[in-house]
Amino acid sequence: MHLIFRTLLLLARSRRRPRLSLWQTSSLPLKALPTDIDIAMIINNGMYFSLMDLGRFDLMVRAGFWDVMSKRKWTPVVQSEQISFRKSIRLWQSFSIETKIIGLDEKCIWIEQRFVREGEIYARGYLATRFVDANGAVALEDIVEAVRTELGEVPPEDFTVPEWLHEWRGDVALPGSRKPAPHRW
Repeated sequence: MHLIFRTLLLLARSRRRPRLSLWQTSSLPLKALPTDIDIAMIINNGMYFSLMDLGRFDLMVRAGFWDVMSKRKWTPVVQSEQISFRKSIRLWQSFSIETKIIGLDEKCIWIEQRFVREGEIYARGYLATRFVDANGAVALEDIVEAVRTELGEVPPEDFTVPEWLHEWRGDVALPGSRKPAPHRW
């Protein structure tokens, strides 16, 4: 909720930015604002995940997929995500969030996002995302078909998710929502 106004502004502005294919890279220029930083005057580690949402929204809007999912009442949800940090972004510094879909697997769409400043990667995150509707998870085949029919695009043939990301997701996964997950240390 803390980014609601920034998100609404981004959604409006992204519609006026150059159109992209869903399979291209979105580059979203941003500046580290006072609401993004912590006591050390750098972007707070948790805020990176919220800012990554903005990068994904920009890609979806510019590619036309935002309208496709809105029409179908699909909602994006993150299944797994991780981030690594290299350098800090300080208050008022400009940077961009580079967002690219890197692959599909049997359940998820995999996305890589980079925080780039002056040509260098400062942080990089990976996430596996799904879409849900009132009936639960939307089948990946339905998403690919919607992209093909509504946007006239198909995933690149060389799309493969690196094996280490599959292993990582398996290593950190919690049981599915219909299975018990008792809390014990």
